[in-house]
Amino acid sequence: MGISKVLRAGAGAVVTGLVVLSLGGCSWFGGGRSDVIKERTLAAETISKIGVNAYLWQASLQTLDFMPMASADAQGGVIITDWYVNPSDQSERGKVTVYILDKGLRADALKVNVFKQHLRGGQWVDDTDMVQASKDVADAILLQARRIRLSQVPGSN
Repeated sequence: MGISKVLRAGAGAVVTGLVVLSLGGCSWFGGGRSDVIKERTLAAETISKIGVNAYLWQASLQTLDFMPMASADAQGGVIITDWYVNPSDQSERGKVTVYILDKGLRADALKVNVFKQHLRGGQWVDDTDMVQASKDVADAILLQARRIRLSQVPGSN
């Protein structure tokens, strides 16, 4: 009789263990979210490899891909374009500098400076008020970063 009690207790423990293990695979307990965890881990690894937020970095490069690049430093989070002459107005050119200041995907982690010049009398003259243009480029980068991030979330496509 003592042995049967021990066997029943042992069998009960085995059954309880199996139930707990099988429930661990259910999405209620997070087991069904391994793809999300992998995705976030990959994003975190990418961020730590390049030193800045990978979504902002990629979005910046994609947003400015029509402009020639003068410099792109992934560790420092700085992108500097070369002057780009507007194909529809050869007397206008622009240049952009992007600073990614943080590893977070936030608006305050991004600083954009837009420079614009007009050709007058054979000389390039700076436009002084480029605040709105800088904001517009920053907004475009943030929107693209959001699109990239959402495209990598399982089930969002």
